Amino acid sequence: MAKPPRAWQRMLSGRRLDLLDPTPMDIEIEDIAHGLAFVARWNGQTHGDFAYSVAEHSMLVEDIYRRISPGCPPRWQLAALLHDAPEYVIGDMISPVKAAVGPGYGALDERLTAAIHLRFGLPAALPAIVKKQIKKADRISAWMEATRIAGFTVAEADRLFGAPDMGLVSGLEIALHPPADVRARFTARVGAVLEQMT
Repeated sequence: MAKPPRAWQRMLSGRRLDLLDPTPMDIEIEDIAHGLAFVARWNGQTHGDFAYSVAEHSMLVEDIYRRISPGCPPRWQLAALLHDAPEYVIGDMISPVKAAVGPGYGALDERLTAAIHLRFGLPAALPAIVKKQIKKADRISAWMEATRIAGFTVAEADRLFGAPDMGLVSGLEIALHPPADVRARFTARVGAVLEQMT
């Protein structure tokens, strides 16, 4: 009988994360921050000397989410920061690839999300209104990234992601940074929000 294929990944922390059956005990913020800082959004097809990472995107989404939901509790800010956290092990696939892969990708993402949420004191599944607001922030972030660093026209971005309320993006910048700097900033931001939750 053939041996089943390996379904775990060894993290730099020493943890072994089983992708098919992830547990909160095998998840560390340092692993998430490191992975997300080195995963490129837009398949790396962005202007600049560094890739625009999922960690940078996640911090932008959290910033926009706080603008959409002023006074939101720290735990939902953390949920916004971690909205793409599974990508630290499964990578960032652009939407057309996700569609081609099919429902298996979504199921894997959901299992990892639930384990990550539980690890950091969040409910496995977010309340619908919080999830909707984070998704809105995610789409606004995608619009900003598309028009500012990924070469899309405003008309293309409006069609694909919806035209944002420009008041929500006023004063927000996208600047690309070396992965090590992004990793440190992401870790610090998560730490600050976790401290507010205690």
